[in-house]
Amino acid sequence: QLSEDVERVSENPTDEREGEMEVHEDSSSVILPDSELGTSAPSLRFSKTCLKNVFSVILLFIYLLLMAVAVFLVYQTISDFREKLKHPVMSVSYKEVSLYDAPGIAFYPGKARLLSCKHHYYDHIPPLINPGQPGDIECITQRINYTDPFTNQTMKYALIVQGPRDVKKKELVFLQFHLNGTDQDFSAIDYLLFSSFQEFIDSPEKAEFMKDCESSYSSWKFSGGFRTWVKMSLVKTKEEDGSETVEFKQETSVVNYIDQRTEPRSDQLFFVVFEWKDPFIQTVQDIITANPWNMIALLCGIFLALFKAADFAKLSVKWMIKIRKRHLKRRSQVMNHIN
Repeated sequence: QLSEDVERVSENPTDEREGEMEVHEDSSSVILPDSELGTSAPSLRFSKTCLKNVFSVILLFIYLLLMAVAVFLVYQTISDFREKLKHPVMSVSYKEVSLYDAPGIAFYPGKARLLSCKHHYYDHIPPLINPGQPGDIECITQRINYTDPFTNQTMKYALIVQGPRDVKKKELVFLQFHLNGTDQDFSAIDYLLFSSFQEFIDSPEKAEFMKDCESSYSSWKFSGGFRTWVKMSLVKTKEEDGSETVEFKQETSVVNYIDQRTEPRSDQLFFVVFEWKDPFIQTVQDIITANPWNMIALLCGIFLALFKAADFAKLSVKWMIKIRKRHLKRRSQVMNHIN
């Protein structure tokens, strides 16, 4: 509205001159008191101009304040974006499967011997018929010797067994070991889990494959005289370079084995069960919550507001200068007329 008033005044200067001439003619024909001529019309015109100037100054300060807020928002947005780039957020997603890739279970029995190994379904494990005696081995197994990856001197013997696959049928693997005697106070068998038994079978260098697995995966133990029930879950982690690592989480429950054999025995029996905990594969990856496109759009909006505010402030200053010149010109004309 202010800019329209300025344009209207600049386009029609003759109207103002004609108005001034009419006022001049009327004043010459009609004798007005000095008080009305000197004070009423100029003071009213001066008060309107003063109010407009004050309003323009207040509006200018408001836009300067908005510009300061916009500059602060730009700085805060850039700082938050850099902070989010430095601290990515861990994202966890779950994928449901009906069949797992059969894991590999590597046992380090030492002097213990595998008596039986069977796959069961729906958590049903029938009672043992001849505990401590050799039974059926229905699992796919591989035996391998390789050097210890940490010492490179000690030879290690490992028994590799194919793990369960069908999670919907609650497939499990039940194994029984026998140890005839030991000179230790506590007896236990070490084992580790790796992601794919088929990769081990297809590997041309099985010894190197097992050395890599032992270097990458954690090992656990199960004790003699108990039935250890292991429920596994699979966790995949995506690294920043795009590679993927796999690890196992497990929950174990231990039940005491009651030896009902008639004759007293000095040997030790080991029982262990492996089963999948649930059909969900957990995938973990780091994600950056800062979206560069959102930040660019926000900055564009802020800069557009800055330029618009700066343009309005420039026009406001020009308008104030023009109004000031017009006021001084009118005042000088009035003073000349009075004189």
